[in-house]
Amino acid sequence: PLFPQELRSGCFWRGVLAELAATLIFVGVVLGASAAPGPLAPALAGGLVAGGLVCSLGGPQANPALTLALLCTRKLSALRGAAGVLAQCTGATLASAAARAALPDDTSLVTRVRAVGTAGTALAWETFATFQLALAAFAIAEHTAPQAGLALGSAVAAGALAAGPFSGGSMNPARSLGPAIVTGVWDDHWVSWGHPRTPSPESPRKGES
Repeated sequence: PLFPQELRSGCFWRGVLAELAATLIFVGVVLGASAAPGPLAPALAGGLVAGGLVCSLGGPQANPALTLALLCTRKLSALRGAAGVLAQCTGATLASAAARAALPDDTSLVTRVRAVGTAGTALAWETFATFQLALAAFAIAEHTAPQAGLALGSAVAAGALAAGPFSGGSMNPARSLGPAIVTGVWDDHWVSWGHPRTPSPESPRKGES
């Protein structure tokens, strides 16, 4: 059977572990930067750490939206995709718990709809930001690590800056889920999961973001 054989593969478990570690690092860096006033620090931190993860860990998705996009394009098996999403959510929750324990104020951890727009406006901007991130992720499939890291990091930073005033600019359901779990604040949380996933005729190599 396919699933038992896949579960016995060392490559499978290394990929799952990479997703957990990468998401923990990504969310931890972004949450730490979120303690600073304004959207610039978390946007830049997210872009820099995303680029660094591409170069250091080979670019795990660290994002359920990108993992589900790979599933839609049949670049990942159902088991690999499900395990990846579970690992990403676990890593995000661990990072959020650590950030909440370390920071004196946890209100900045949660992504939520801003006062400048409605939930519908936030959803539209979150969808747009996630689309351009997915497009960048699929486009870097044939590029080397430095170029891929720069492209993906730029897309993360640009999306966070564009959507931040409306939805918080998460573009990453795990990044929103972790803080919601540890703080118990679920206001408009559906916006982070409600945007459509972005399938593409091209896809990054397995394990790339």
